[in-house]
Amino acid sequence: MAKQKKEQDQLKQKDAQKDAKIKELTETLQRLQAEFENYKKRTENERSEYRKCLLQDFIKKLLPVLDNFELALKHDKHHDDFVKGIELIYSELYSILEDEGLTKIDALNTKFDPYYHEVLLTEESEKDPNTVLEELQKGYKLHDKVLRHSKVKISKQGGK
Repeated sequence: MAKQKKEQDQLKQKDAQKDAKIKELTETLQRLQAEFENYKKRTENERSEYRKCLLQDFIKKLLPVLDNFELALKHDKHHDDFVKGIELIYSELYSILEDEGLTKIDALNTKFDPYYHEVLLTEESEKDPNTVLEELQKGYKLHDKVLRHSKVKISKQGGK
C-alpha cells in the first residue's frame, strides 16, 4: 500500500511538473506572439513614415513646377511667352521625373514588343509587319520597370 501511495505521489508530481512546463511554454508562446504583433505594427508604422518622407521630398521638388504653372497662367494673354513658359515647365517637370528614374519608352519605328507596347490599331503599310507606325500614348519605365505601356499603331502585312 505504501508503495502504491508512493507511485501515485510520483505520478502526481510528474503531472504537476508537466502542467507547470505546459503553462511556462504557453506563457512563452503568448509573449512571443505579442512581441511579434508589436514588431509588425512597429515596422508598418516605420514603413508608413518612410513613405510619407519620400512623398514629402518628392512634392517639395514639384512645388516650383506648380509655381511656374501659376506664373504662366497669369501671362496667358501673351501667346508666345505663354507657350515658352509651358515648354519650360514641361522640361522642368520631366527633368525632375528623370532624376527619380523615369524614362520614356521609345516606340516609333521599332519592332512591336509586348513587354513595352500595347497595340490599339493596325494599318497596312510598306514597312515590315509589326513595326510601330504611330505612338498614340507614350509609355514610361521607372528603373527598368514598365509603369505604362506605349499605346501604338503597328503595320500589318498587305501593303507590299
